[in-house]
Amino acid sequence: MSKPRSTTRRVLGRARRLVAVVVGVCALVGAVRLVVPATAGTAGEPAGVRRQLTFLRAALEGGAGDEAQRLFPEGYFFLHALYGLSWAEIGIREPAGERAVALREARWALERLESPAGREPFSPDLTPSYGVFYRGWSNWLRGQVLSLQPAGRRDPGELRRFADDSAELGAAFDASASPYLTAYPGQAWPVDSTVAMASLRLHDTLLPARFAQTTERWLREVRRRLDPRTGLLPHRADPDTGEVAEVARGTSQSVIHRFLIDIDPAFAAEQYLRFRDAYVVSPLGLGPAVREYPDGLDGPADVDSGPLPLGVSLSATAVTLGAAQVHGDAPLAEALAGYGELAGLPLDTPWTKRYAFGLLPIGDAFLAWSKTARPWVTPTPPPPPASISWWWRIPLLSLLAVLGVAPWLPALVRRRRLGRGAPGDPDPRGPGSGT
Repeated sequence: MSKPRSTTRRVLGRARRLVAVVVGVCALVGAVRLVVPATAGTAGEPAGVRRQLTFLRAALEGGAGDEAQRLFPEGYFFLHALYGLSWAEIGIREPAGERAVALREARWALERLESPAGREPFSPDLTPSYGVFYRGWSNWLRGQVLSLQPAGRRDPGELRRFADDSAELGAAFDASASPYLTAYPGQAWPVDSTVAMASLRLHDTLLPARFAQTTERWLREVRRRLDPRTGLLPHRADPDTGEVAEVARGTSQSVIHRFLIDIDPAFAAEQYLRFRDAYVVSPLGLGPAVREYPDGLDGPADVDSGPLPLGVSLSATAVTLGAAQVHGDAPLAEALAGYGELAGLPLDTPWTKRYAFGLLPIGDAFLAWSKTARPWVTPTPPPPPASISWWWRIPLLSLLAVLGVAPWLPALVRRRRLGRGAPGDPDPRGPGSGT
């Protein structure tokens, strides 16, 4: 009977050692991901983003857009839009003669936004047609496609379409009593109008300027309708008057601050600091994250925010990375990116990179778009006062160290006990060995 027992003990011992090795390696990899920079600012290209986009292109061709559409109303549109926008962000960083791939992929995405599947969730009866969400994001991507082309060799059809769509958006803003146009019948979200207004500012950098007065009026009306609790643009507004209908929330704020800087840098800087103070937190002292509701207020989760553990929205946290980067807030952008490399469980191969095992490609799309963020109309501003230091990593590194060492502790304790002998045990040197 002793031999089977001995064999069982040996198998269990090897299994324990294997588990200890695996846990230790995972802890070491996590520590490296926390320390190695995961962003490259507004000028450089972050490592791994092209491989993310390779994964996303294959996922889109395999029907990921339709799957995303089943998760939330703009899933198909958003997944394609973010794919195209990420390629445009990469392309604008390259020399003018080396943008062919980025231009081709951004155009491919834009074509799918303009397909029946891209338009399907939106109403053609709105002003502008299909609503400000659809028209604003489409116009922004079209402006980026044009930005990738040399000024004297831009596609005439794309230029004409961009000018016509911008004119329709501008006319809709000018005719509206509210600065917030509708995205769906009877529903208005200020973030959608912010994207559309940024596309008009991009128009005025690529073509003869025509929307300066539209922009000034929009900013004036927005300042009159800020959320009284936070001083920020609200999450939802009355579709007729533009008055606040819901407190500012992290999911929309993270996008607003990506675009507002290209509309009015001074107003954007003021708004960004308000947002950072009220929404960026460090739950349990373990790294930066973004709340869905302002600090001190809790509310329900929805399809945009996802689950809200400790009030934190993972989607808002990922997108705030890009907002921090366009505002020159490198410490926060780097911290959010590093935290994402740890918590996002990235799976790296020589050809692709995906987060959370690729189960939600929309998350990969938001991360790729966020890591490549840069202002398109205004220069990157001077950095704001830092709100986070390198030391935010210490609690997480300490936790990883404990996790890496813990599986080895029982073996180390046993070895130490055997080495020195427990009280009352015979002297391991044998009888008569004492003095």
